[in-house]
Amino acid sequence: MLRPGPNLIRWAKRLPMLALPALLGGCDMVVMNPAGDIAVQQRDLILFSTGVMMLIIVPVMVLTVVFARKYRRGNANKTYDPKFDHSTTLELVIWACPLLIIIALSAVTWTSTHLLDPFRPLERLGPGRPVPAGTKPLEVQAIALDWKWLFIYPDLGIATVNELALPVDVPVHFSITSTDQFNTLYVPTLAGMIYAMPTMKSELNAVINKPVTSEGYSGNYTGRGYSDMRFKFYGRSPDDFARWVSGIKAGGGALQTANYIDLAKPSEKVPVMRFASVQSGLFDRIVNRCVEPGKPCMVDVMARDMARAGGNPNDHRMGAGMAPGRGAAPIIGEKPVPALQKAPEDKGSGPNVTKPGKPGAPGQTKPGDQRNRDMSAVSPILVPGAARAVRA
Repeated sequence: MLRPGPNLIRWAKRLPMLALPALLGGCDMVVMNPAGDIAVQQRDLILFSTGVMMLIIVPVMVLTVVFARKYRRGNANKTYDPKFDHSTTLELVIWACPLLIIIALSAVTWTSTHLLDPFRPLERLGPGRPVPAGTKPLEVQAIALDWKWLFIYPDLGIATVNELALPVDVPVHFSITSTDQFNTLYVPTLAGMIYAMPTMKSELNAVINKPVTSEGYSGNYTGRGYSDMRFKFYGRSPDDFARWVSGIKAGGGALQTANYIDLAKPSEKVPVMRFASVQSGLFDRIVNRCVEPGKPCMVDVMARDMARAGGNPNDHRMGAGMAPGRGAAPIIGEKPVPALQKAPEDKGSGPNVTKPGKPGAPGQTKPGDQRNRDMSAVSPILVPGAARAVRA
């Protein structure tokens, strides 16, 4: 019987390592392969930040190996200097390099935070391609349900479930909310992750620059159906997008209050659904939690509360119409004046509850009297089984 040689055994042990690149070849690094300008800028920001941090990480890793080799016990040429305690040059390098990196990252973070603000309208379609004057963005309303996504195109009068399509080189404005749980709208090829929160509306401005087919999902765990809470994302040419819209209008159903209430119930692995018409104002009613017939909207309840507090029902500023605080005058009467600010004749008088008691009070003339010591416990706590002591 033939036995494998040592070389064959060595190569057999290396086969799993050689197979790793082949396995990684099936991974799709969508974050590093964006199709929209916002996603491209975010990718460049990641690469820049990683590259700057590598300026410290790589030298440290290299020097760790160099020092370990140079100062190993078996090296006869190593230098031993027990009197070394300071090096100005070394201190400058150790502190200056991280300081410069922090300054660079801080500057990039500050500028990118403002330039990539999701609420900020787009100023360009791509590098050197400003948005044409008068261009109206495509409005898309995204609602996170349990466990599916509903997309409403209010300007087009259509809606889809678990399917999102956008035309190439057209600015898109998303209005994002959720029905019950915190979710995140995340399409890696389009833009970054934006929270979807119940009773609140988030925004995102983005653009897709080339035809693409990818996926979007929620990055926030929301229960058993979370793993399948994904949707198909298509970047289409303007002509293909127009045909897609026409196909929905020709063969889709109608999204009304009744079937939306059924749609909002928790369900898993929901197939793509398309609606040729959508009830007007549905998104605003979802945000204000008043889709069900007869249920008051939050905005109306707050308007009534403002009016009841003497505020302006049309004033929607933060805190408008709230009850007055300590610094505000009361609704009825005048603001009271603190006692320390009153004139002596306005203060009046009251019983002095801190003056000494009558002569002969326990402890006043006999500091060691037992009755004075018993005053700390008017009703002494009894140990179970002990007889109650009688005061003198």
